[in-house]
Amino acid sequence: MFFKDFKKFETEIAGRSFVAEIGKMAQLAGGSCLVRYGETEVLCTATMSAKPREGVDFFPLSVDFEEKLYSVGKIPGSFQRREGRASEKATLASRVIDRPIRPLFPKDMRNDVSVVATVMSVDSDCSPEIAAMLGVSIALSISEIPWDGPIAGVSVGLVDGKFVINPTEEQRQVSDLQLTVASTSELVAMIEAGANEVPNDVMFDAIMFGHEQNQAIVSFIEGIKAEVGKEKIDFPSNDPDPEMYEAIKDFAIEDIRAALDTDDKRIRDERLKPVYEAVHAKFDELYPEQVIKIDECLYKVQKYVVRRWLLDDGKRVDGRGIDEIRPLNAEVDLLSRVHGSGMFTRGQTQVLTVTTLGTMRDAQMLDGIDNEDTKRYMHHYNFPSFSVGETKPSRGPGRREIGHGALAERALLPVIPSVEEFPYCLRLVSEVLSSNGSTSQGAVCASTLSLMAAGVPIKAPVAGISCGLITEGDRFMTMVDIQGLEDFFGDMDFKVAGTHKGITAIQMDIKVHGLTPAIIKEALEKTYKARLYILDEIMKPVIAEPRAELSKYAPKMLTTKISPEKIGDVIGKQGKVIQKICAECNCKIDVEEDGSIFISALDIGDAQRALTIIETIANDPEPGAFYKGVVTRLMDFGAFVEIAPGKEGLVHISRLDVRRTERVEDAVSVGDEVIVKVIEIDDQGRINLSRRDALIEIEGMTPENEISDAPRRAPRRDGDRRGGYNNKGNGRKR
Repeated sequence: MFFKDFKKFETEIAGRSFVAEIGKMAQLAGGSCLVRYGETEVLCTATMSAKPREGVDFFPLSVDFEEKLYSVGKIPGSFQRREGRASEKATLASRVIDRPIRPLFPKDMRNDVSVVATVMSVDSDCSPEIAAMLGVSIALSISEIPWDGPIAGVSVGLVDGKFVINPTEEQRQVSDLQLTVASTSELVAMIEAGANEVPNDVMFDAIMFGHEQNQAIVSFIEGIKAEVGKEKIDFPSNDPDPEMYEAIKDFAIEDIRAALDTDDKRIRDERLKPVYEAVHAKFDELYPEQVIKIDECLYKVQKYVVRRWLLDDGKRVDGRGIDEIRPLNAEVDLLSRVHGSGMFTRGQTQVLTVTTLGTMRDAQMLDGIDNEDTKRYMHHYNFPSFSVGETKPSRGPGRREIGHGALAERALLPVIPSVEEFPYCLRLVSEVLSSNGSTSQGAVCASTLSLMAAGVPIKAPVAGISCGLITEGDRFMTMVDIQGLEDFFGDMDFKVAGTHKGITAIQMDIKVHGLTPAIIKEALEKTYKARLYILDEIMKPVIAEPRAELSKYAPKMLTTKISPEKIGDVIGKQGKVIQKICAECNCKIDVEEDGSIFISALDIGDAQRALTIIETIANDPEPGAFYKGVVTRLMDFGAFVEIAPGKEGLVHISRLDVRRTERVEDAVSVGDEVIVKVIEIDDQGRINLSRRDALIEIEGMTPENEISDAPRRAPRRDGDRRGGYNNKGNGRKR
């Protein structure tokens, strides 16, 4: 055989075949495999640089989930017809893979590691993200790269009250839960969830259900590693010299304790500056070859102080209780001309969210590997440098901004009304004005305020909060609403968003190998209590429910649905009919293939006029209905009146006025606006109209044989150029 080292390993996951092929593709990578899950196929590789990167104080890991549109038989829609920068979904998939694998690398390694998952074929029933996570775990496990894996991951759905592992596309459409759980052989390594207000106990059971399923997959990967895995290599440790660290710790620890003991980030940073200066003045000459690591020693001393305070003394940096939330404030209507605005402040974390409503033509067009091609609700998150007191130029959203925006979007999506209930496209922009921990959950709260202020009829308010963790051996402690230092020096950032009823989103970032069930349960309980406090005590007094009316600056939207066969009549030849309606009614009209029609205008009256015209075109007039139309032609025997673009009827001369009419010109002229009643529609579809009946029934005029001085012409009416009326003359004919 040409590929002499080729190996194939096979198991079953959720009733579908999972195959890992090793030794055929990408053999020059440190570790590689092609995984096949159903007909989803992903090439996964892991490679490490030979030498550590100079001058960095972090582990340089990059994870890339690459979507190839050929995997779903598509040609890219870009001008170059090539895949461009990673889509938001690809970026989010990269982050989901990154989070469980990163803590398992040695903390003191500085060699670059590149992990790439290239999606080559997609079976919509078999998630490429899950296949990629498992493939990356296999590639790292069999490589020479130091890594304390493997991990395994599955998605968990909730269909008809039952948990489903790796749900199919059809099951995902009706699932109340979209949960991804990654695990080591013992611990839960990553949680990512979106849910339709799922209660805590159901969410906990779902996490544990996924964790149990992962154990068989971990054993499968362990078997692959044992058979074809390479020996792990040694690497140069980047840890500071222990002697230098202890010397700096002894010298600076009391000053660092004093500097950190404040609830104001600005004061803390100012207090630390002279400490850093004093340490460098003393130790730069003593350790000239390790000057670059002195700052790392100072970081480790701060970490030691904060963790000891929390674990030993139950003391938080800012003096709060373990389960105490920082001071909170909520506001709405901060900006005058926007459709909705809300600001949420938690301590020194502050987020302003702005809501903009648009027509369905404003929906985002997607060019990805799943079956979703448009998106009507978009949530963008911006994190400018001034929010942390730094001076960096803005270069567009990075992975963090995309991830936090997606988390806020996922948290709010379950309460966003459907397009049938609220036919608008929505864009929310969360601007981080100040950051000292958990801005993503601040964005959730600010966005709820903004949506309700804009008059979006959300199903329930949503709030978010984070929970931190400190571990030491078997000891652990959790604290609610972590600020920046507790995030930097702690072991977990467990973010949970939800309503009174239940959870809508979870994202868990950890720096340890994983979490026990006890930690997960405690984090869910603490975030639930904090969430209710924010909803009831902070947000509700400011705005308790969505406003009944939209901003006067927001477009007003009406919608209807017509037979698809009538779409051509509404649009007209070369679009002339719909263009005429838009011009006359000062509105925008979007027509979908299924006959759904969306009309938007700044004035609701304009939108209603357009709706009446469209329904008149699409629906055959019924005898007895009244319309306002325009006289288009005069004949000896009567006048033709257009009651909608392209739809005319004849008013016979005998039905033109309440008096006897000798000449058509005596009653009406071309261009006159008149109210007419539909008398009949004959066998050939011709519409017969009566102005006489309309004058009597709508205008209250009396026929000639009852009074002698009735006016010859009906008075002009203000308002619609044309439109339908019910038999009482006070409404729109539908």
